[in-house]
Amino acid sequence: MAGIERHRVPAIVLGRGPTALGMLRCLRMAGIPCTVAAPSGDHVAHSRWFLPTPGPKPWQGQLGEEGWSALRQMPMDKAVIIPGADDAALWLTTLPDDLAARFLTSNSSAATQAVLQDKSRFAALAGELALPHPRTYRIDVEADLDQVPFDQLDRVFVKPVNSQAFSDMTGAKGFWVATRLELRDTWRRFDGMGFRVMVQEYVPGPPDAHVFVDGFRDAKGNITALFARRRVRISPPDFGNSSYCLSIALDDIPDAVQDVKRLLAHVDYRGIFSAEFKHDRRDGTHRILEVNTRAWTYVEFAARCGVNVCEMAYADALGLPVSAASSAYPLGKGCVDLYRDIGTVWAQRGQGSWPWLTVLAQWAGAYYHSFRLDDPGPALHFVGELAARTVGRMHAAAPRQAGSRA
Repeated sequence: MAGIERHRVPAIVLGRGPTALGMLRCLRMAGIPCTVAAPSGDHVAHSRWFLPTPGPKPWQGQLGEEGWSALRQMPMDKAVIIPGADDAALWLTTLPDDLAARFLTSNSSAATQAVLQDKSRFAALAGELALPHPRTYRIDVEADLDQVPFDQLDRVFVKPVNSQAFSDMTGAKGFWVATRLELRDTWRRFDGMGFRVMVQEYVPGPPDAHVFVDGFRDAKGNITALFARRRVRISPPDFGNSSYCLSIALDDIPDAVQDVKRLLAHVDYRGIFSAEFKHDRRDGTHRILEVNTRAWTYVEFAARCGVNVCEMAYADALGLPVSAASSAYPLGKGCVDLYRDIGTVWAQRGQGSWPWLTVLAQWAGAYYHSFRLDDPGPALHFVGELAARTVGRMHAAAPRQAGSRA
């Protein structure tokens, strides 16, 4: 983007794992110098472009007052921080004035993020705007369980109001419940753990019924990027993440695109976003499931297709004009999380879903989620860790030789 003083104002990636790696690569693709605030030894730290934040003690991404302290000690006059997690995006709205003057962001207000991140408030907003959305029932007290009409719903699952904290603790995004009794037991368990949950109708359909509208909305309310993709396979089933997805045309899902635009305008959104929908074949609508208020896991895929939202966030944070990305990005381009996709395809073997020749052709023409020939370190490190864990399990399972001591 013309006019960006790239060599004087660095960016800081605030995140971890594959999302942070994708953000780092997006910024490198744009020629923007950057450092990363991530836990020591994280996946992103094995990238050839990884640089920790400057100073005697690199910031490892801690939030709260510990994060404020790290920023105050950082020998930088100015930088742009780009978040890769919901809690980080919300935390950035709390920066004290002295830090907000030095560390700039392209970020929505705390009120806007709270509405989008709180799943029950989001469901209420979708109803207010008449956006197609799965039927959702917030459970504040046990008596609220009686409002769930099991006999009218296809399938039912329990999901958290705050998905990030729930996923970090349970390792899952949601749990199926088949009966009211099972629902009551599940609610009691999570209520005892301190989680607020809600019950939602499951929209029936295969993985490829899920579509995503990703993009960027600047400080002036201009949507400067839109990128659509379809999930083809998911890992693990039902409540997992895409293991293989394809870029699709915005014109393929016009109702979803218009709903995203209307929603973001209503809440005066600013920054990077990723909205997930599922096509409901019962009535032909795309039902909005959630909106992520930060960089998403496949953000590098969009950039490699010509839609670099991290570059846009950098420019917008500095108050510079944001150049719009072309909507004529490559269509039918795939991106694969190979390790998880191998497991998904293997689990479906014999079911006739994905012939191996088709899968191999998909992989041959796809971008890879972490692996890149010009930056192989993260993927090689992951493979090394996987091999070490496998050897460890084999050793633990091997029978002891006769006469060996316990």
